[in-house]
Amino acid sequence: MAKPDGLPAMTYRFLGRSGLQVSSISLGGWLTYGGHVDREGTYACMKAAYDSGVNFFDCAEAYAGGESEIVMGEAIKKYGWNRNDLVISTKIYWGGAFGKNPVNNLGLSRKHIVEGVNASLKRLDLEYVDLIYAHRPDRKTPMEETVRAFNHIIDSGKAFYWGTSEWTGVEIAEAWRVADRLGLIGPLMEQPAYNMLNRAKVEGDYQFLYRQHGLGLTVFSPLYQGILSGKYKNGIPDDSRFAQTEVPFIAGYWKRTGKEAWQEIINRVNKLEPIADRLGVKQAALALAWVLKNDNVSSAITGASSPEQVYENIKALEVVDKLTPEILAEIDDILGNKPPQLNDRE
Repeated sequence: MAKPDGLPAMTYRFLGRSGLQVSSISLGGWLTYGGHVDREGTYACMKAAYDSGVNFFDCAEAYAGGESEIVMGEAIKKYGWNRNDLVISTKIYWGGAFGKNPVNNLGLSRKHIVEGVNASLKRLDLEYVDLIYAHRPDRKTPMEETVRAFNHIIDSGKAFYWGTSEWTGVEIAEAWRVADRLGLIGPLMEQPAYNMLNRAKVEGDYQFLYRQHGLGLTVFSPLYQGILSGKYKNGIPDDSRFAQTEVPFIAGYWKRTGKEAWQEIINRVNKLEPIADRLGVKQAALALAWVLKNDNVSSAITGASSPEQVYENIKALEVVDKLTPEILAEIDDILGNKPPQLNDRE
């Protein structure tokens, strides 16, 4: 599919307190590339994103058992993209040890960080990644060991910046205390889930980190696994993510949530539809633009199984400026989940 006419120009944001610029909308490989989307489909999605100005592509050692890194690396080579035009990330923690020996093959020990990064670079067929993340906190490994290991990766030229994913604010602050004490580099960025229905960490827990350490965010699940697109307002479509049974994390999610809790979520999402209609946009674009309205978000990581989805995601850039303070307040009233702000305190 050719890039459609009238697609908005990509915008770029600095990654936290750094000089690195990432596309406001990025493309990730979780649950798709190397898994549910075949190679040619992955190539097509990545090319659609690149041709639309996306420069940031996100991956992890655990996605599709490492296959996601392989196929994304193949796309880079296939199209002959200049490495300096790309921002590539991967994440270390889970390893490729699913069903194999887990001893020393997961977590954030120096051994697994170094060996995990080397294995990821081999799968990606790259000399370095721009961003390396600690995919989860490892509360059994001393923080000093983890901080030193990620600094070793940077000093070795295998990554330029390191960060965290789904860490608490306290854990990120501890990493910075250790780094400052040792004269080392602390975590520049965090990759949390952030969307209209999941706000507490980004808008509450991390507030002091933006001020003190210039923390940047590359957020995932901006559409809450598609729920905020409005596609589930009348049930579970057969071709939707929640109808599939192959991925344990997703299969039956709505059932595990409970019928009443699921319906309460859907009812709230349905109340957003009139706002999207009034703005003349799709609910998915409204939800994605809402995420990008947060100045602390450097990039929203999107998923796509087709070029059409890539283009639809990018159209959200047109909606950001339409979200006036009045509309944002209206959305807050509907959601009823805005975390307390510092300036709200007595």
